Amino acid sequence: MLSGRNWGQVPRIGSRGMHGEGGGRVSYLDIPTEYRGTSRQVCGLWPYVVGAGTPMVGVPLGRNIITGATLCCDPIAWFERANLISNPSMFTLAKPGLGKSTINRRMIVGLDFRGTVSLVPGDTKGEYTALMRALGGQVIQLGRGMGALNPLDLGEMGSAASRLVGSARHSLLQEATGRRSTMVAALIAIVRKSLITGDEEALLGRAIELLDDTDLGRPPILGDLAQLLKDGPEALRRMVLADGNDDKYRLAIEPLLKSLMSLVEGPLANTFNRQTSERLSLDRPVSIDLSSIPASEKTLEGAVLLTCWAEAFASIEAHDRLTAAGLEPRRNFFLVLDELWRILRAGVGLVDRVDELTRLNRQIGIGQSMTTHSTADLLSLPNPEDREKAKGFVERSGMVFLGGLPRAEMDSLNAIVPLSSRERELIVEWSIPPGIDNKTGKEMPPPGRGKFLVKAGANAGIPIQTALTQAEIKLNDTNERWANRIADDDEPAAGLRGMPAAGAKR
Repeated sequence: MLSGRNWGQVPRIGSRGMHGEGGGRVSYLDIPTEYRGTSRQVCGLWPYVVGAGTPMVGVPLGRNIITGATLCCDPIAWFERANLISNPSMFTLAKPGLGKSTINRRMIVGLDFRGTVSLVPGDTKGEYTALMRALGGQVIQLGRGMGALNPLDLGEMGSAASRLVGSARHSLLQEATGRRSTMVAALIAIVRKSLITGDEEALLGRAIELLDDTDLGRPPILGDLAQLLKDGPEALRRMVLADGNDDKYRLAIEPLLKSLMSLVEGPLANTFNRQTSERLSLDRPVSIDLSSIPASEKTLEGAVLLTCWAEAFASIEAHDRLTAAGLEPRRNFFLVLDELWRILRAGVGLVDRVDELTRLNRQIGIGQSMTTHSTADLLSLPNPEDREKAKGFVERSGMVFLGGLPRAEMDSLNAIVPLSSRERELIVEWSIPPGIDNKTGKEMPPPGRGKFLVKAGANAGIPIQTALTQAEIKLNDTNERWANRIADDDEPAAGLRGMPAAGAKR
């Protein structure tokens, strides 16, 4: 209380100090820097007395551009713990070089702290290799002369089936047969650049069943499948209505056999017509590095990507069956399906294959992240049905991350993800090309690097600036470009340094 005044006469303290004698009012008051930490890091200040302006459940990604508050976000936490989304999946759209893969890498680090196993089944640029090794994960390298992936190998499904009994075992083996048939059909569609017919796919499925009944002493390979088709057992002849007629049988199987032989003896044989060199390990993070495949070899790249994705989903399905039988502890998985555009352009009908692979993520405990450059990657497909299904990848996602995109895409984007006029302008602003520093003559970082609008349903988007810790910068393939930004904006990075997912325990 001030001397010589009644209590009622004491002026109240405002946002800029106290009015009146001795008040010390200032015309401008700096906003104090805000820091956030877990209860373990700042336990002496717990419990907090002020709530967060943005969700604080999940992996800390960066700061809200408008409020400065930290945003914690990942599809698994927002689905499982916060109930903010109905599907544990996310889709990221942004021009190249603006940080799409960086978002995924940050989530991998935070989710690893929570015990979630991350899988990158197709890293076309090698952007995740250093991170996976730093986390003690598995890195599998595929490419010409660098490893093989046998699409007929039962893989983890076979290993899981050997531990099951009765109907559970039979059901999983049937599932494995169906997946392998679908996989071989997809590979054939890629090499022939046209759809495989329903009759051909049914014939493949029956041939694979016959191979399984043959004691080869090893997993069958595509060469065995081709030889079986050439031999023409009675079961296959009946399917093509060629009982006892060799000429009719050869004529019926010729298109399918010709396409299959391109996988057995063609440029893809070294990758697909050998035994799998290394199987996925689901007790630690995994990345399949495809960076040795030249970008010009689109057929090989698309075929390997699709096979790796199918292998990842099959392995997780096998783990889920073992969990249901009480033979394995339950784990959640985070799948990063990067560079979606590469696989969509690899061949006709591949949208259906991706659609089949990605529809059951919620039922078997998978969080999923899909990434591409623009809506044009989805809407420029030649088949109208494929375009609609590709749009569904975004529409079904629980959350969408939107980075810098050109104005020409706003109408098509708004048809998939409703945006306000201010949100559209923000996304366009982030797509502006980088300028030149007049002092150094060097190119400045793009204005949209690391900036994303996080959309969950019809809710207003949350604009954020992602921030990396010093340890992450060293593991990031684009570290030099990120380092320039961090140097100019050190406080957000310092505020996140060493911070795990909010409230997380391991």
